[in-house]
Amino acid sequence: MYKSKLLTFFSLLVYLFLYAPILVLIIFSFDESRLGVKWTGFTWKWYQSLFLDENVLSALSNSLIVAAAAVTISTVLGVLAAVGLAGIKNKKLEAAARGLLILPVLVPEIAMAVSALLLFISLGFSLGLTSVILAHVVFCLSYVTMTVSARLEGMNPHLREAALDLGVSPVKAFFKVTLPLLTPGIISGAMLAFVLSLDDFVITQFTAGVGATTLPLRIYSMVKFGVSPEINALSTLMLVVTLLIAGSAEFIRFRSEKPAH
Repeated sequence: MYKSKLLTFFSLLVYLFLYAPILVLIIFSFDESRLGVKWTGFTWKWYQSLFLDENVLSALSNSLIVAAAAVTISTVLGVLAAVGLAGIKNKKLEAAARGLLILPVLVPEIAMAVSALLLFISLGFSLGLTSVILAHVVFCLSYVTMTVSARLEGMNPHLREAALDLGVSPVKAFFKVTLPLLTPGIISGAMLAFVLSLDDFVITQFTAGVGATTLPLRIYSMVKFGVSPEINALSTLMLVVTLLIAGSAEFIRFRSEKPAH
């Protein structure tokens, strides 16, 4: 009994250590004072000023463009990759292929950022939104493929075989049978990839050119002049959006783990 209470106490301390800074950030985003040191009163003005800041709105637009494009490309490629991996009969070859696809998740982000920058420079590719999108596709593809593969493993393979036995072509069987059953996993993977792309800083910092400032880069540039209430408000909004999308993706993924019949 004593050990149980002690473990609970230390668990609460760990959670407090992890989430106390985030809680402080959220609280002071509503503080009327610009100093953000002592609570002086509740206000919405910092959130209102965000939507009047053209630089923030431009950065938000760039982030949405990059995330939408990267997710679209990585989702299409991820679905094809997951289906292709499931069709490999050689177990060693399948394991090697899966390892290569998961590698971008395991490699340190700074290493990926530097390698992407060197690649673009060696190819003479000008840095901008396009280079950021291509760099984001690399790591988004891994997450989409893993999520769709998990759904594919829980799918009843006899459903596709039954469709083929009825005379349906492999392509038509994919669109009529396999794709609808994979939809929960595809949506979950796409939402997760969207959050990762929207919040990415390191890779974007190395691959973005002039006029390709995203929201994380904008926040970084604002922090250089001190932590203002606008930064707290912007960070809070990004946190809320991230939690909503990630929570929805996790909910869809949890439901998609149920075997399809």
